[in-house]
Amino acid sequence: MHEAKIILDHQKLRSIISEHKKNGRTIVFTNGCFDLIHVGHIRCLKGAKEEGDILVVGVNSDASMKALGKKGRPLMPENERLEILSSIIYIDYLTVFSDPTVDKILKTLEPNVFAKGTDYSVENVPERDTALSIQARIAIVGDPKDHSSTDYLTKIVRLFR
Repeated sequence: MHEAKIILDHQKLRSIISEHKKNGRTIVFTNGCFDLIHVGHIRCLKGAKEEGDILVVGVNSDASMKALGKKGRPLMPENERLEILSSIIYIDYLTVFSDPTVDKILKTLEPNVFAKGTDYSVENVPERDTALSIQARIAIVGDPKDHSSTDYLTKIVRLFR
């Protein structure tokens, strides 16, 4: 049974990633809130994993989700979101971040690939400059962005009105 290692300390994760890189492994990093897991998330994670050998997923902290200004979010606390994500076979490592972007984590971990979902393009990824400065290839992964936690929540609310 595959189980992701949940690592909250970015420095410890950097050390582990460094060892993987020394062994010739390609490190892929992606990130998100993962507040209500749906097929779009799974397809994005699968696509990210296909870009390399080791997939590291950055998860927005509860505080950062509140700062994003989404009313009533997160639905689940970060420890529960991490537990759910740890059961997904594509993920090798998880880490939590509180900044508005993952620029700091990218600089710390220096992955080979920075994967984002199809709601972005290589040109408009917010951390594009940072990714390019560490020589990480930007990969757009997953299916078309026609799944959204917000859309599912809206449907649920309509059902119970």
